[in-house]
Amino acid sequence: MKALALEKILQSQGYGSRKWCRERIEGGDFRVDGQVFTDPKFQIDPSAHAFTVYEETFHYHEHVYLVLNKPSGYECSRSPTRHPGVLVLLSDAMRRREVQPVGRLDHDTTGLLLLSDDGGFIHRQSSPKYHVPKTYWAHTSEIVSEGDAEQLKQGVRLNDEPQPIAALSSKVIAPQTLEIVLSEGKYHQVKRMIAAIGHHCARLERVAIGKLTLSSLTLPEGSWRHLSEEERALLVAPPNTPPLN
Repeated sequence: MKALALEKILQSQGYGSRKWCRERIEGGDFRVDGQVFTDPKFQIDPSAHAFTVYEETFHYHEHVYLVLNKPSGYECSRSPTRHPGVLVLLSDAMRRREVQPVGRLDHDTTGLLLLSDDGGFIHRQSSPKYHVPKTYWAHTSEIVSEGDAEQLKQGVRLNDEPQPIAALSSKVIAPQTLEIVLSEGKYHQVKRMIAAIGHHCARLERVAIGKLTLSSLTLPEGSWRHLSEEERALLVAPPNTPPLN
């Protein structure tokens, strides 16, 4: 990776303005591998070192890829209207990096939510043409049957949709819970599909994206962390899936 000035490294990680970062470095509050550096213009390969500011150590990330176990009551928006936005659950540094949710979950939907500042990654994860499957558990007010699951796989009619909408897969996993896998995310899609088969979705949670499962992350509700490269590799469509035109 090409060398960057220390002040640019610190600012790019969301710690503050260029002026604030310059002052921290000149004041001796910044270290590279434990050694104080006071020249903000000094250039270094950021990928090869550990940095410390105010005793907080960090590693450089050109882009960040985060996963959040979203609780109920938060909007997936940078400009929320009726409820707090999920960004309030992140650190100040992540908010300054202007990360944004990858797609949207309703304010009362819980579970797996990705956030990033990488536009290409956001597009690949949210666009239906890439077929990235999302798995939901829909908890219903009534008992559900295998016939209900089969209806969802065959396709149901939704208002304002010209063609029936079908789940990639669907199965009953508890008397009042359906597991539904989709590769698109239309407005209130799961709830509307459940209504179309004559049931009410009382609670909805997203439990997987691609092969990345919420249970494998052992992430408490409301908590977030960086995704590893191995975890990011799980966020893909099944092999041999052709792109949509």
